[in-house]
Parts: sequence; structure tokens; C-alpha cells
Amino acid sequence: MPEENRGGESVGTVLVAGAANLAIAVAKLVAGALTGSSAMLAEGAHSVADTVNQVFLLTALKRSEKPADSRHPFGYGKERYFWSLLAAVGIFVLGAGFSVLEGIHALLSPEPVENLLVGYVVLGLAFVFEGASWLKALLQLRREAENRRVGLFRHVVTTPDPTAKTVAFEDTAALIGILLAAAGLTLHAVTGGGVWDGLASILIGLLLVVVAISLGTQSKRNLIGEAMPESARRGLTEILDETPGVDTVVELLTMRLGPEDVLVAARVDVEDDASGGDLERVADEGERRIRERYPEVRHVFLDPTTAQANLPTRH
Repeated sequence: MPEENRGGESVGTVLVAGAANLAIAVAKLVAGALTGSSAMLAEGAHSVADTVNQVFLLTALKRSEKPADSRHPFGYGKERYFWSLLAAVGIFVLGAGFSVLEGIHALLSPEPVENLLVGYVVLGLAFVFEGASWLKALLQLRREAENRRVGLFRHVVTTPDPTAKTVAFEDTAALIGILLAAAGLTLHAVTGGGVWDGLASILIGLLLVVVAISLGTQSKRNLIGEAMPESARRGLTEILDETPGVDTVVELLTMRLGPEDVLVAARVDVEDDASGGDLERVADEGERRIRERYPEVRHVFLDPTTAQANLPTRH
């Protein structure tokens, strides 16, 4: 899928998720106030955090499209990873932090839960809207996996684009959280014990901690500068080894600058009697072959050297 089409699809996915989360957040908070349920309030905080995160993701998509300039010659692709990291922090602080604290408060000072019907109706509607947003994100991830010719699970684990994956993770956590909140409400009503409502709120918070750590860890790896997968590095080495004029690849370095932006730097061994023109042709041909097989490679730096130059210096 062309990058511009993928970017438009990502914007659509984020907008659908943001609109759903905003409406759901208001409904959950109102229902939480009416029912007195800590789990419902925790789910409201969860949806507020998700809504803020959609703003972060939209900002990431917009800012990462800025063209390269003199201060950022390799472009702004890593903006996506920075704002995705902020989204993970938002999930941790706004969602998980509030949910756990509210759950602890409910355990220490339990209060009766009222207006259960209101709570169930809101949770049911929230499940429908969150499910629609989750399904859109899943369909985008499936199409991306087909384009990469990998399985869905492998794509989710290895995709360099955090946008749809973040939405999918958030919505998955939201759907599980809704079920936990419904279970807490039901057990509270059946047993009359406030422990179930508080426990559901804490479990929702712990669920969000797992999601936040998972998303934050990947954003950290990409911000530091992660290499292409081992299979891609082997493919790059094979391409250069098969390039006319190249004897062997001495060193190969790769770094991802954005979801569709990779830098490749390599030192290749060429024949001792290669002229300046020969070296230029080797570099041009190697770059052409790399870009043809790996379109996401936007920057190629080849350093042709001779076997004599690779010999260790004697003292």
C-alpha cells in the first residue's frame, strides 16, 4: 500500500477511535456518578486517557509528514515514535493511575452501587462503539500484514508503524475493561460486597499498565534507533554481494528513521585495481538494487573499499 494511502487510512482509524472514546468517556463518567461504581469511574478515566491519546496520534501523523530541512536532514519520521511514547505515558498516568487509586479507595471505603440499569446500558453501548473502532484498526492491521506478506500476529509484533497498533491495543484493553466493569457491578449487586467493584477497578488499572509498558517499550526502541529485522539485513547483504564489482560486504548498518524510512550504510570490498569510475558505478548499482527490493530504504550510503585498505595496520 502506498505510504500516502496508508497515512490516510491511519488518520481515519484514529478519528473513529477518538470520536468513539470521547462519547464513551462522557457517558461512563456520568454513569459512574449516578451509580457510584468505582469500576465505572475507572472505565471513564480509561476512555478519557484514550481520547487524549488519539490527539497525540493525530499530532504524530501530522508532524511526521513534514519534509526534511537543514536542521533535520533525515526528516521527521521519528515524531510518530515520540508522540506514541507520550500516548503510552498517558495510558499509564491518566488511565492506570486513576483506576488503581479509585479501586483502592473503593476497597477501603466501600459505597453502595445504585442505578445498575444505567450502568449496564452505558457499558453495552460502549462495547458496541469500542468494538467498531477495534474492528477498523484490526482490518487496517490485517491489510498491512498482507502487504508485508506476514501473518497478522507477526505484523503486530514487528510493524514499525505504531498508529493502528496503538488504537488496536487501546480498544482491546477497553473491551476487556468493559467486561471487568460489568462483572464488578454484577458481583457487587449480587453479594452486596464493595470489594468486587473495587477489585474490578484495580484489575482495569493493571490491564492498562500492561498496555502502556508494551507500547512504550516499542516506542523507546524506535526512538533509540532500531535496526531492520535480521531477515532484511541478510537480504541487503545478499543484494550487495551480488552487485557487480563487489567482492564481499565488510560491514552493514541499518537504522529505522520512521515507519517507511530506513537508512542503510555499508562498507563493501571491491577489486584492488578499481578506478574512481568503477567505484561510482558500484555504489550506484548497489543503491538501485537495494531500493528496488526494499522501497522503505530512503537513504543509502555505500563506502567502497579495497582488500588492501582493509588489512590491519602494522606498527
